[in-house]
Amino acid sequence: MTRGLRELIERQIQRARLEGQLDRLEGEGKPLPDRPEDTFVDTGDAVGFRMMAQAGVVPEEIEIKQALAEQRAQLARLTDPVARKDAMAELARLELRYNIAREARQRFMR
Repeated sequence: MTRGLRELIERQIQRARLEGQLDRLEGEGKPLPDRPEDTFVDTGDAVGFRMMAQAGVVPEEIEIKQALAEQRAQLARLTDPVARKDAMAELARLELRYNIAREARQRFMR
């Protein structure tokens, strides 16, 4: 982040603080929640996803990510070779959809 942008952000935060816009916010005075799932996510993306979740909107990328986790868990439980092959094909399809959705979001954000 450039120095000028940081200074602009700090001025806006200071102005909001002085005007009382930051008073009585949800979670005020409490430590930030531990969000290990955000560890490998860009900070801006994590904030955006959190805001959408609070508004009741779930991006396609997140829905697919949840489906991927469920599919991986299902694959781990399977022992039948034919069922495992089908589950791996579905996992590959979901990974492709996830990568397409993630790339579309990244292009949109540029």
